[in-house]
Amino acid sequence: LVHAGINVRIIDKRPTRITAGHADGIQPRTIEVFQAIHTTALPQSYGLADRLLSRAAHMIMAAFYNSGPNGIGCIGRVPDVTAPTARYPFEATLHQGETEGITLDSMSKRGLEVERAIVPIAFQISEDPTELADPHAYPGLIYTQVVLKHLAKESEEIDTETVYAKFVIGTDGAHSWVGKTLGIAMDGEQTDFLWGVIDITPSETTDFPDTRNKSAIHSTNGSCMVIPREGDKIRIYVQLSDTDAVDPGTGRINLGRYGPERLLEVAKKTVRPYTIDAAPDKIEWWTIYKVGQRVASRFTEHERVFIAGDACHTHSPKAGQGMNASMNDTHNLAWKLAYVLRGWADMSLLKTYEFERRKYAQDLIAFDKRFSSLFSEKLRTDNEGHGPTHEEFVGAFQAYGNFSSGVSVHYALSTITDPTHQTAATNLIIGQRLLPHVLIRAADAREDHHHGLTAARSTCPLHRCLAAPPTTMITTTTTTTSGASCS
Repeated sequence: LVHAGINVRIIDKRPTRITAGHADGIQPRTIEVFQAIHTTALPQSYGLADRLLSRAAHMIMAAFYNSGPNGIGCIGRVPDVTAPTARYPFEATLHQGETEGITLDSMSKRGLEVERAIVPIAFQISEDPTELADPHAYPGLIYTQVVLKHLAKESEEIDTETVYAKFVIGTDGAHSWVGKTLGIAMDGEQTDFLWGVIDITPSETTDFPDTRNKSAIHSTNGSCMVIPREGDKIRIYVQLSDTDAVDPGTGRINLGRYGPERLLEVAKKTVRPYTIDAAPDKIEWWTIYKVGQRVASRFTEHERVFIAGDACHTHSPKAGQGMNASMNDTHNLAWKLAYVLRGWADMSLLKTYEFERRKYAQDLIAFDKRFSSLFSEKLRTDNEGHGPTHEEFVGAFQAYGNFSSGVSVHYALSTITDPTHQTAATNLIIGQRLLPHVLIRAADAREDHHHGLTAARSTCPLHRCLAAPPTTMITTTTTTTSGASCS
């Protein structure tokens, strides 16, 4: 939004930046959004992917382990990203604080800073239909009144301010204050699956052979996943069979009842006969969670207040979807807000945000239910057990590759997605991302990817280009038709 010249304020309850842990997987589609197009040709675009890719681990291969008479053993390896049109054929892994830092530094260069230790405590939305339908009447008319509380003031007095905003976006997590204040229900269920997560730098005694690949492990001690991270770090997801971390009185997870050392011990048992270990000072971050799979009943109130990210969908983190879904929610919404605020589109454009992203969220939950169930069950071997076979598990992993990478999002018929003339370009699916291609500029015969010809600044420049020979074509992800910067 600040790229589009929109006046924005961002508030955050956290007093400081995240320094470790949390979400860490960046899918191919999201890397494309970060790059948001070829920065050497168009330096005014986002241009965030270069820094991301230089600091992140690149997760290219996936390994599969299953239990045997002497512990686990590798039973196969496949490419981690199976989507044939992914421009970036890998996932990037980097802790959330570093990823946030990339965006925060980019915003700072344009004069926008996150205001910390501030929370909303009340807001009021105009109910006047005339006001709600006219985005250009502000500031003469008050649309949304938000009361903010400053938490870091030394005075004991409640320090508040009132902000009058045209639009409010709540990206305040799974227990969203904005969503609850609007009375938005989260439809879905909480599963019985209990998982722990721990980020470590392995010690020299670690001999597990696939610490630099995504590793899905099924053992007699439960399931485990190993994720390579930046530097020499790794992330380990471990399935917990006991309920020691759950408070018997409230049923909620109480981290004080467990600890990272116990998580590491579970991981050690799961990967036998191999070893994974870390010194106490090399444990960077850890947590425990239950898998909840829910979608908000609606994503907006009068197209004036919106929720996005975990505020409107929650699921397992093992498939690396949470942060990616969240950033693509807001990427979808931001360009539409910019168009409306600039007067280039009617307010009705904002209705397509919920229409497109809620359907995606529902598809995401359906995918997550299948994936989480497959991963949490013990694999069936030699006709023993009732879980999936290795072939079924790998087949599902590869079948969901297009969806998990983010490149196959397909938006249905709406005011901005019209497949009437689909037959005019049978290889370009209306409602999906634009297929990748390398072009040659007529002016100087320079090869360039078409991503470099559309800056992510809410405008759509025109260029004279020639299509490059087929041998120069590369695979990529691009923005979806309805999520592109031009319309």
